[in-house]
Amino acid sequence: MAEFQFLIFTVIILALLFDFINGFHDTANAIATSVSTRALHPSTAILMAAGLNFLGAMISTGVAKTIGGDIVSSANIVDEKVIIAALIGAIIWNLATWYFGIPSSSSHALVGGLVGAVLISVGASGLNWNGIGKIVAALILSPLVAIVTGIVMMNLMFIFFGRFSPHAVNQNFKRMQILSAAAMSFSHGSNDAQKSMGIITLALFSGGFISEFEVPTFVKILCATAMAFGTAMGGWRIIKTVGGKIFKLEPISGFSADLNSAAVVFSATLLHLPVSTTHVVSGSIMGVGTAKRVNAVHWGVAQDMVKAWVMTIPITAAIGAAAFLATDFVF
Repeated sequence: MAEFQFLIFTVIILALLFDFINGFHDTANAIATSVSTRALHPSTAILMAAGLNFLGAMISTGVAKTIGGDIVSSANIVDEKVIIAALIGAIIWNLATWYFGIPSSSSHALVGGLVGAVLISVGASGLNWNGIGKIVAALILSPLVAIVTGIVMMNLMFIFFGRFSPHAVNQNFKRMQILSAAAMSFSHGSNDAQKSMGIITLALFSGGFISEFEVPTFVKILCATAMAFGTAMGGWRIIKTVGGKIFKLEPISGFSADLNSAAVVFSATLLHLPVSTTHVVSGSIMGVGTAKRVNAVHWGVAQDMVKAWVMTIPITAAIGAAAFLATDFVF
């Protein structure tokens, strides 16, 4: 019994650590554009993002239920060792990509870690392939949608504001970026914090601590707080990549990218679909850059990011599988 309680406690700690890392890893998603255009001072942007991440995390649990219920075929076959292994895989990948300043998906990392741990523990029958297909489709399609809607958003800006002087437009949109960055921070919290909520709830449900798959209030508060603290730590390496290396942003294009990203991510939250805010924001920036001029986008940087995205699930699945073997040996 003591070992079982220790494993549950370990799941909760690792899930909160994942949420914390997700916060500083993905801070760039919410504030990179406003920082790069100097609409907001970095410290102000991070504090604003932290607060709105917390509020966004408290509004819904639909994504948490998708993560906790749609990847495995049954909660009864997932024990704490599987969940610990999945979290270890996701955490290692997030730290590695953060260290090298590579914008990668925390969502992909968590899904990959869980898939690998389940495959090595109980086999392919333990996975809900229809649910995984839905999640992967959302993760793949969301940046493509963001690119297309980003192009549309930026072209609308050209139509409405093209007749004004660029200096006047950018001065006004620099102030507007505060609102778009706030919207992006809120939507980021509404989707990303729920992933850890789903993992903790899955562990509590499979362990018999709760009788139905509903996210307890204390889990929501813990995960929202962990992400907010992580966001407050900042993620400067990735901010530099997202904010400046894909496309040289101006206030109007930064506003368009943020507003577009917030709309795509929050729409996914309402549909209970987990998406990668990293992918969506990067797709939005590519879209607004393409609307201005196709060769204005640094496609070489974009290609490197896509490679990291493609590699995430296989690598985290392998780490998750190895972590399960190690955990199973110890316990």
